[in-house]
Amino acid sequence: MNSDQKALEQEALESLASMSAVPKLEGPIGRVIGWVDTCFLSLAVVALVAIAATVLLQICSRLFLPFSIAWTEELSRYLFIYMVALSAGVVLRQNRNISVELFHHLLGPRMQAAFQVLICALIGLFAFLVLPYAWQYAQNGAWQTSPTLRVPMLYIFFSTVVTFALLLVYSLLGCVEGIIAMCRSSASHQES
Repeated sequence: MNSDQKALEQEALESLASMSAVPKLEGPIGRVIGWVDTCFLSLAVVALVAIAATVLLQICSRLFLPFSIAWTEELSRYLFIYMVALSAGVVLRQNRNISVELFHHLLGPRMQAAFQVLICALIGLFAFLVLPYAWQYAQNGAWQTSPTLRVPMLYIFFSTVVTFALLLVYSLLGCVEGIIAMCRSSASHQES
């Protein structure tokens, strides 16, 4: 692949993710956040690989064994739930969540940062409001067990707490990054 193709691919990726123009935190704090992002994404990838292995085991048991393994479907479902829960915050921070981008490319850097603050504030508010109810929901699983794995459902229902807690933390981080970007943008406009 030559440099022209790489440049075109990079330009295409940037045009698809116009909201990624808001700079991320740098320095020691940015490195720590990057490490935490990597940890959550690594756990999500482990869950994805475990899903693939579980489904493969299920297929092999149905094809080659005289009986099928009953717990594989349930385990793959729980792994999928945790894969989504562990990656939700990082997806929000990287602006890779589903969004309608009708006008993002028309916004300047300062307005993109303001839009990021607005979106992250709304998501954070929603997560803050839902988090206590997610905890109540998780506690409902304390006296239930899963049908085939016999795992306490508290651990499965706790994925809602993980999801909304990570969304709250990452939305606050997105607000901070957007506010810093707005301040830097307005400072650079005042200097010009």
